[in-house]
Amino acid sequence: MRTKHAVWSGLCGLCVGVLGCGSNESDGASSNGGGAGASGIGGAHVTHDADTGGSGGSSANGSGGNASGGSAGDIGSGGGTGPTIGDCSVFPADNPWNQDVSELPLHPDSDTFIDSIGRDDHVHPDFGTEWEGAPIGIPVTTVIATTPDVPVVFEAYGDESDPGPYPIPLGANVEGGPDGDGDRHVVAVDLADCKLYELYRAFPEGDAWHADSGAVFDLGINDEHPYTFTSADAAGLPIFPGLVRYEEVVMKRELHHAVRFTVSRSRRALVAPARHHAGSSDDPSLPPMGLRLRMKQSYDCSSYSEPARVVCDGLKRYGMIIADNGSDWYISGAPDPRWDDDAIGDLKQIPGNAFEVVDTGPIQTY
Repeated sequence: MRTKHAVWSGLCGLCVGVLGCGSNESDGASSNGGGAGASGIGGAHVTHDADTGGSGGSSANGSGGNASGGSAGDIGSGGGTGPTIGDCSVFPADNPWNQDVSELPLHPDSDTFIDSIGRDDHVHPDFGTEWEGAPIGIPVTTVIATTPDVPVVFEAYGDESDPGPYPIPLGANVEGGPDGDGDRHVVAVDLADCKLYELYRAFPEGDAWHADSGAVFDLGINDEHPYTFTSADAAGLPIFPGLVRYEEVVMKRELHHAVRFTVSRSRRALVAPARHHAGSSDDPSLPPMGLRLRMKQSYDCSSYSEPARVVCDGLKRYGMIIADNGSDWYISGAPDPRWDDDAIGDLKQIPGNAFEVVDTGPIQTY
């Protein structure tokens, strides 16, 4: 359980396979099981009469060599639109998640933060098809106008959560599956109202969801939680806008937003757009929640698969945001049976040294 404004400690499974780490935890590495899904956005489409579930998965850090010089090439970066789901934009173009940070100045403590996270460690794609029969990643459920509202009982952070009911079917896909003991995120997008509903440590019980915390975001505006409030994620941010999705990377060949990622230890501080911290230390060498990194323009992804090059291009333009405590350098995505695990596995070759921290504003404490 999380302690208020500080330690997040969802139970975590051992990372042993392809994908699946990153939790609402305080210091220490951790893992999520992947949520289940069948097809489509995030591996799952659930309407008002659906009753589907899934099972969890586990993961391991990948490793590989470093490369330098050149660039990934602007795959899918010319023209195009911002991120969407159905007919909904995923926040306005000027939202922090959609901000091009390729020209922002370096943070003065960039080297210190990269050293803290792990300069010689490697990226791990926390998404893919499945491991040991279980889809891996944070699943996304889509709902429609006629989806019934379901009561939500908050067990830990009701005073910081958006009250229910939420239009999330009790059979919606849960990260880690119905028996998962990790973060058990539930993410649902209402394609009619363009609203995002997210739960943390969510369990269907009787005719209601029981969850530690929850948040609702209007995708049509720059919606955010109050300062110092958590959400379904440690940093008080929405989860969905930071997920790498098959539709973007493979079908559209573009990634027009920042990516959610985790670190094993964070400072008891935050930087915008984060609203909440999840650290247990005041060590200034540790990164705060909300810290924004980008891939160096000099890092060469040209030998990687096309999906990996698309992700590289997105990371050079939009970067990635620390949103939770978990395994270092784990970047979040949605499971989908159409992913080519070998292709996205090329991302495991990217070292921490390929990144730098950009200055998006002052580090804040409370």
